[in-house]
Amino acid sequence: MAEKKKGGFWSDFKAFITRGNVIDMAVGVVIGGAFGKIVTGLVNYILNPIIGLITGGVDLDNVKTVLVAEEKAIEDGVEVVTQPEVALMWGLWIQTIIDFVLVALFIFLMLRIMMKASKAAHAKELAEKAKAEEEAAAKAAEEKKAADAAAAEAAAQAAARQKALEDSLLNQEKLLAEICDTLKKK
Repeated sequence: MAEKKKGGFWSDFKAFITRGNVIDMAVGVVIGGAFGKIVTGLVNYILNPIIGLITGGVDLDNVKTVLVAEEKAIEDGVEVVTQPEVALMWGLWIQTIIDFVLVALFIFLMLRIMMKASKAAHAKELAEKAKAEEEAAAKAAEEKKAADAAAAEAAAQAAARQKALEDSLLNQEKLLAEICDTLKKK
């Protein structure tokens, strides 16, 4: 009998879509799009009027170099464009560059703030880890000191027993020698 396939298309798709990094990426794209609109609004509604004041009323939207002028004709009383204008819209291009620079600046600032916060949190974790390691080292040193003291005490006791045994043997030899001398005399 053939084994049933464990994962089908929909279960694989569900596993893919519910994976954390895919959801994070989707949230990032949505937030990035909204953030782009905010920056574009800043450029269009705040910076462009200020630039217009500085340049004497010239708006970046209208700054262009016309390569071929627009031609119009009147047909049946209605004005009709016969040749559309061909122009280099470098004012809009500058506006797009300003948008990009501002988005990059704001993203850089946000990432910098996040990295500093992450470093601060990581530094706190490292400090806690170092403190725990120091405490563990101090405890290990105390345990080693206690073990060394116990070993020294055990060695001293063993030396004392050895000395007592040697003394006992010497006493037994003396007694045996005295007994032998006493037996020889009799």
